[in-house]
Amino acid sequence: MVVTTNGRLKGGDVKQHYYIMEQTTTIEVKMNNCFNHFNNENSNAADVEPRMTSLEIATLTGKQHNDVLKAIRKMEPAWEKVQGGKFSLLQKTYDLPNGGKKLMPYYSLTKIETLYIATKFNDEARARLVIRWEELERNLRRDVSRTDVSRVLSALNEEAEDTLTATQVAKTFNMTVYDFNMVLRDMGIQYRRHGRWNLVDELQGRGLTAMRTHVSYSLKGERKVKNYMTWTMAGLHYLNSKLGYPNF
Repeated sequence: MVVTTNGRLKGGDVKQHYYIMEQTTTIEVKMNNCFNHFNNENSNAADVEPRMTSLEIATLTGKQHNDVLKAIRKMEPAWEKVQGGKFSLLQKTYDLPNGGKKLMPYYSLTKIETLYIATKFNDEARARLVIRWEELERNLRRDVSRTDVSRVLSALNEEAEDTLTATQVAKTFNMTVYDFNMVLRDMGIQYRRHGRWNLVDELQGRGLTAMRTHVSYSLKGERKVKNYMTWTMAGLHYLNSKLGYPNF
């Protein structure tokens, strides 16, 4: 997320401290709102249960798919009696060499259904299924986590409106950002201090720039805060008049 504060940022450590605290509070509130929103939105996604098909079971156990189908059908009545529902039976369509089509039935099973069927398999086959299920669940947790975090980070790091970065302004003058900053420095428009560009005192308070606070969060949850100067439309007009480039 990006917080833009218009106006003059000056006046000593007290104002600077107040500014940082105000932006930090706003950022944390917005961050919590973002996480709450995405947690609610993705609650169903987190509850999605991975499934394994009878085709994959056949591949893992080295059995013929028809034999796996027979085993599942034989064990289904007992499962239905205990659980009150049948297994999910689906079908795939295959293209035949003669241009025709063939339907192949297959089952889509949850973990507990798969392990129930596996009770009729030998030890090695059951071991392969257990290992495969651990992989499926680990991948699901990783994918859900990465998706949620990426979407939250995207919202938190959203660019501010109505101001332009030095890179964006430099492009309007057909300059690199390095050359642009050096030109403004040589013209006495800005100076660099503590790794950040600042507008000279004489131009402060005219609405030419705005401070932008960019807060980013890594996938590990590490927070990075960067404060830097951006240019308003009034600032862009001012630079246009000084540099003599008709970029409007």
